[in-house]
This record gives sequence, structure tokens and C-alpha cells, in this order.
Amino acid sequence: MTARPISRRRALGLAGLGAASVMAGMTGWIIDAGLPVRGGRLSPAETGEPLRQPEVVVGRDGILSVRLAAAAGVRLAGLDTSAWGYNGTSPGPTLRVRPGDLLRVQLVNQLGQPTNLHTHGLKVSPQANGDNPFIAIDPGAEFDYEIRIPPDHPPGTFWYHPHHHGNVADQIFAGLAGALLVEGGPDLPVSSDRVLLVTDTTLDAGGHVVPADAMARMQGREGDLVLVNGQHEPVIAASAGSAERWRVINGCVSRVLALRLDGHRLTQIALDGSFLAAPIDRDQVVLAPGNRVDVIVRPAADGRFALLAVPYDRGSATMMGGMAATGGQRGPVILATLVVTGSTGSTPPLPTALPAPTGPHGPVARQRRLTLAMGMGTGMRMGMGMGFTIDGRTFEAGRDDQIVTPGTTEEWTVVNTSPMDHPFHLHGWPFHVMDPSVSTPPATTLQDVVLVPAYGQAGLRIPFTGHSGRSVYHCHILDHEDLGMMGTVNVRDH
Repeated sequence: MTARPISRRRALGLAGLGAASVMAGMTGWIIDAGLPVRGGRLSPAETGEPLRQPEVVVGRDGILSVRLAAAAGVRLAGLDTSAWGYNGTSPGPTLRVRPGDLLRVQLVNQLGQPTNLHTHGLKVSPQANGDNPFIAIDPGAEFDYEIRIPPDHPPGTFWYHPHHHGNVADQIFAGLAGALLVEGGPDLPVSSDRVLLVTDTTLDAGGHVVPADAMARMQGREGDLVLVNGQHEPVIAASAGSAERWRVINGCVSRVLALRLDGHRLTQIALDGSFLAAPIDRDQVVLAPGNRVDVIVRPAADGRFALLAVPYDRGSATMMGGMAATGGQRGPVILATLVVTGSTGSTPPLPTALPAPTGPHGPVARQRRLTLAMGMGTGMRMGMGMGFTIDGRTFEAGRDDQIVTPGTTEEWTVVNTSPMDHPFHLHGWPFHVMDPSVSTPPATTLQDVVLVPAYGQAGLRIPFTGHSGRSVYHCHILDHEDLGMMGTVNVRDH
């Protein structure tokens, strides 16, 4: 099938065999978009400012309509930069919907390369102008998305970002991301409900995003600047005895966030938009790229307490010629600082039970085994002598890799044969993790990203319910996805 117009002006919907030639393109768009490397690195102009929340857009009468213009020119860490954002900010506006709402997004592409939109974690249809990863919106074009939130969709924390294969990592690293919240759930005794969208990037002295070289793409890039809501080490003010809900989103391209809060335990209530069965106190919460966690923070005494991302070793890989690349930051990174002053009295108790989804579902209709691999000579890109594959193949948009019967439950064993961790993400159908993963036991709830350890595996039970259609699964180290570590799943009668 050849590409055909599916929106006003020149937006293209790519499906079938004709899509492969476009969607399997090379990376490197940042360079083509006129963001050159310049001498030196840019340091934050503002540090320790009060944490700001992105603009919030709320639906009315069952419809949320929003125009998102993807363009260069945003303010980060107190600096005017050439980084990218939606409607002039990075992150973009927070979209708040309710179960049953219709989400209408007019996405306007003011970039110099194709883009599109993925509503990460939503259990919604990938068909037509829904959460369709095969759509490509050309520079200067616009496209109208219509995404129906199911009436029984769980409340929780989700996010949106581009997903045009070949430049996903570049575009998110440049700043394109935003929070997406589904309202509802139990009445929690919290004084504040905050979004903390964590991103990272690297800026040169001229405020341009620094493109990744071949080594960084192979390992998965990590930026010099780690930001929360576009701010550097912001301050979160609270009172002793209060309770706060923090919705932490790992919007980084490759960085794993091992979260700790000095002097506190983090009370986890949800993961990837699904509640746990009961609150769990943790010293550390590990978020792979794309993961989200909802935690309750209950300050007990005055003081300053750092929210840290402590070092996490993602593993390493060796290129041709023996050059090695190692993933993971070398020291702790301060994400934000909790400043506690005054007192509001005793801390209110949390519910002892939460509305966790039922499951795992069964009976199991089919078992599958998927193998994530990095190897020499197969699917090589960027001249690096390294291929990134699933089941020995790099991504092709026109190929159906898995065909699944609607309404069934399957068990997938995702095997990692490489010396690096790979976060596995499936669009549209969240899963239960049946086997332990790195550092964190199964959450006993639905999730959509799981960190598969180096030379390890993760067992997933996936209910393919709610909708049919064709979508993708991939490594959420987004450089690896762009380099081919992605496959297609088609949920249809067969």
C-alpha cells in the first residue's frame, strides 16, 4: 500500500508495505534540522527556583480539544534555547481527561522533520487517527487525532511524546514531551498533587541541542542537564505533617531513574497508571525510561531533603575495534529539593486498600518468546557495526511480527541476550510481569514498561482486550528503538 493523505494539508498515514521505506529511515534528524554542535556546554541560569506545574488543559462535556504546536524555541533552566517544545514550553501542557472522554489533538508540525504523537500507556485504539504509531506528519503539516478514552479506563499517570520511527530519541531529547492524566480513583488525603516530568538533554554554548554520536546512540544517550518540568533542581515547599502526591514520569531517552528522597521513604501507590493493591513504603523506586510512579511523600520535620537519582548501571557494549560504551550516570543527580517548614499537625492516614486491576488474566491462549539482541553485522546502522534486533530482525513497518486474536490472553517471555538492560514497552495493551525484573519485584499490577536485565528475561501475561488494531513493541532506550529494536503486533481475527 502506498502512503495516502489522511489529514488536512500534507500529513501522511503510513500503513502496509509502502510505509516501510519511510518509517525505517536513519536517525540524525537533529543535525539536519539546523542544530549544530558548538564549542562548550551551557550551564543552568536558574537553580533552586520553586517547582512550577505545566499549564493544565481540562476537558469539558466529555471532550478535551487542544492544539499542540511542535516547534523550536523554549526556556529551559532559566535559559532561552533552541530546544523544542509544545506550544512554546517543555514540557508541554498537562492534559487531564476522564474515562469516556474524547481526546482531540490538533498536532501542528513546525519542525524541519516529520513527527507524530503517542499517548504513552493509554489503553486506546491504534487504528485510523487514534494512537497510531505509523502516522507521519510532514514539516508544515497538521493532523487531527481523535482518541476515545474507554469508559472503564483506569485513572492514573500517563504521558505523550513523539513516536516517528528513526527520530524518536532526537525529538524527545530536544524537549518534546508532556503529562497526560486520567482523572478519578480514590480520595487521597493529600494537600498537593504534583507532576514531576523528568527529562534530560545536552545544550551547547549557543543553546542548541547537541546531537548524539554513534557511540552515544549505541549505548543510549544521557544528557548533561537533568530537568524536572524544564527546571534545574527546583524546590518543593511543604509542611511537616502534610501529605503530597508526586506523579514522577521518566521522560528521559535512556536514563534509568533510581529514586531516593533523603530522610524519607517513598510510599508507592501506583505504577504506569495502575494502582497497587495497597500502599508500599520503599527506600528506592527504579523507573526505566517511560515508566511512571505515583508516590505519597509525608514530611515529618523541618529541613532540606534532596530527591536523588542515584547511579544505576545499565550495562555496556563493545563496538567493532574493541571500543566500549558504558551506560549509567557516574554519581547521584539532584532532581529537586524538598524544603519543609512549619507544621500542619498529624499526617493523615492513607487508605489500606487501593483499586488495583484484577489479574493476571487467563486462560493463556498462546505463549511466545521474543529475543532482544545486539550483534555485529546484522541490521547495522550509523556505521557503528552494531545491530539492534528483536528475533534477529530490525523494524519494518509493513511486516506483521505478531498476530494476536482479539480478546485472548497471551504469555510472552522477553529474553535479553545482550550485556545491557533493555526496557520493553508494548503500546496499548498493558501487562502483568510474572517474573522478577532488575532491582524491583513484580508490582502485582498492570504496567507497560518492564526493565529486562542483561542476559536475563521477563515473563509477561498480556490481556489483548478492549480494542483491536495494529501497533508496536520496542526497547524504550529510544536510540535502540530508532536503530531497529522494535516489532509490530496486529490484534485481529485470523
